[in-house]
Amino acid sequence: MAQPPRPPRLVVGLGNPGSEYAKTRHNAGFWFCERLAQTLGARLTKEARFHGYAASVRGDNRGEALWLLLPQTYMNHSGQAVAALARFYRFEPADILVVHDELDLPPGSLRLKFGGGLGGHNGLKDIASHLDTQDYWRLRIGIGHPGDRDEVIDYVLKPPRREEAEAIDAAIERALAGWPTLARGDWTVAMQKLNAKPAPPPEN
Repeated sequence: MAQPPRPPRLVVGLGNPGSEYAKTRHNAGFWFCERLAQTLGARLTKEARFHGYAASVRGDNRGEALWLLLPQTYMNHSGQAVAALARFYRFEPADILVVHDELDLPPGSLRLKFGGGLGGHNGLKDIASHLDTQDYWRLRIGIGHPGDRDEVIDYVLKPPRREEAEAIDAAIERALAGWPTLARGDWTVAMQKLNAKPAPPPEN
């Protein structure tokens, strides 16, 4: 399927609300979106009609507004918030970039993709259900895998170890550095940059 050559209109960070989840691996999407809001000088405020915290900033050079959204519905019901905002502003699914944690990537890795499988991610499943399509953009932030599928729930709901946290933070910094390319809708170049293997840390 051809990739839509247009800038994102809505960036969604996935996670769970509440202080008890704030530092857990499952909230990597929240971490990115909060940092992007700071970078853009946007203030996320509670929007009951959109079931989350949202902010609007000037997006691309056409002057269209870019929306940032942190659903407060808990991960498994993320689609409720995404669909509410997207339908209100008549955004197409291809206008949406969802940022989320990814078990199948090691900490420090990023993958930008359009459509495709949902990888068992309940947040993505609910969004696809509410939008009635899987054809939206995703930015996957690697958090690693515990090695045993029976340990996944406990793993994603715990904070990363220090070395993992540092790698995830570095990946988020790379994603933020690549944001101007994403904001222009230059998806091919953005994928080349973000999907590349991160450089190893300098030796002491």
